[in-house]
Amino acid sequence: MQANYLETFTLPIDREEALCAQRRIETGGCVTMGYIENAYPCCIFDQKELRTVCCKPITIFYGGNGSGKSTLLNLIAAKLQLKRLAPFNSGELFDRYADLCSYTVGCDEDGDQQRIPNGSRILTSDDVFEYMLAMRSNNDEIREKIEIGRAERKRLKYGDTVKLNGMEDYEQYRLQVLARRKSVSARKFLHQAVGKEANLGSNGETALRFFEEKLKNDTLYCLDEPENSMAPKMQIELAAMLEQMARYCGCQFLIATHSPFLLAMGGARIYDLDETPVTIKNWWELENTRVYFSFFRKYKHLFDEDDL
Repeated sequence: MQANYLETFTLPIDREEALCAQRRIETGGCVTMGYIENAYPCCIFDQKELRTVCCKPITIFYGGNGSGKSTLLNLIAAKLQLKRLAPFNSGELFDRYADLCSYTVGCDEDGDQQRIPNGSRILTSDDVFEYMLAMRSNNDEIREKIEIGRAERKRLKYGDTVKLNGMEDYEQYRLQVLARRKSVSARKFLHQAVGKEANLGSNGETALRFFEEKLKNDTLYCLDEPENSMAPKMQIELAAMLEQMARYCGCQFLIATHSPFLLAMGGARIYDLDETPVTIKNWWELENTRVYFSFFRKYKHLFDEDDL
């Protein structure tokens, strides 16, 4: 069943001036004497004439750098109090601005009002990068411990029997039993004693594994440029995964992306933040995808006709 936990999200563009005025009063005692060091995210969406986002099971925010697509995701995540790992650029007015935002939730098949599911979260390209680093660091630590583990296995297998006098001796006793068991090879012992290295592929494969592990059924996710680190083939696999989870697994996705493969996901509602006012477009109408199309059309003669 397709889910639409978040139905609409409304930005407080008509209250930005009052918000800035209040901050000036706080910093200077009056509007004329006060100052604002960083007015972000005020003025971004007012200039784009974007007030309300109407969401579908897959909603995409498209636009170039500085268009506001990541800001919009972060505002939604803040207002919905979604879990997050990586920090983000905010400012002195960000939290107040997010508080002034409003949203409505959808209804289920019985007409009952839904809620934002527990466990809903925002996942960013920084989260993927940290996941890659953690896996590599874990593998490095395991490789460093392997020689120590081999020496430990030899000592436990052929040395004196460990006396189990209390719980503090239990781990050594357990490892000795393991080391002396004929059915346990040296490799199996090392896996038990020092751990097993993660089978790392390319950056794209590891990034795809991150989403396979993190995405759960019946959950709302904000994804900020999830295609980073992924080659086109992996982006296509990610798009297929997101489509399936939105269609059959009760997930709702709000995504900031440039990727034509993600933009082409079936049934996605795409907001073009490069336009003023912001408009809803088909993926093939977007500048980014048309640039790709023009490039390959220019070199069409280089491709085998049987492959086209």
